[in-house]
Amino acid sequence: MSSSLPKPVPRAMIYEDNRLYACLAKYPLVKGHTVIVWKRKARDLHVLSKREYEYLMDKVDVIRNAMLEALGIDKVYLVYMDETHQVHWHLIPRYNKKGFALFEKKPKKTKDFSLAKKISDKITQVGNTKK
Repeated sequence: MSSSLPKPVPRAMIYEDNRLYACLAKYPLVKGHTVIVWKRKARDLHVLSKREYEYLMDKVDVIRNAMLEALGIDKVYLVYMDETHQVHWHLIPRYNKKGFALFEKKPKKTKDFSLAKKISDKITQVGNTKK
């Protein structure tokens, strides 16, 4: 992992390979909020090769599907923000609040890591995670 990336709490990890990792968000908007981070330094999506972009989006899809199953929900919002100047996606489960109402909540640091294993276990059931 690049030394410039924040190291997630090991209990928060959902998936990791040589290109990216997925973990529960440090400051989640809702329970199950997950972040998928590209490990190689990349300021924006446009600097990824087509092959890298497709790989990233395939993993986003697999992890989103695992979240849908594990959390028993119908929708996961995909949010791309580059405020850290590093390619990463936020996968935000939709429970009761829809649309921008999710962003009105002031997030608190996560202390419950129970969903990491639950989502991780679903990854092998819902998609192929081969490198």
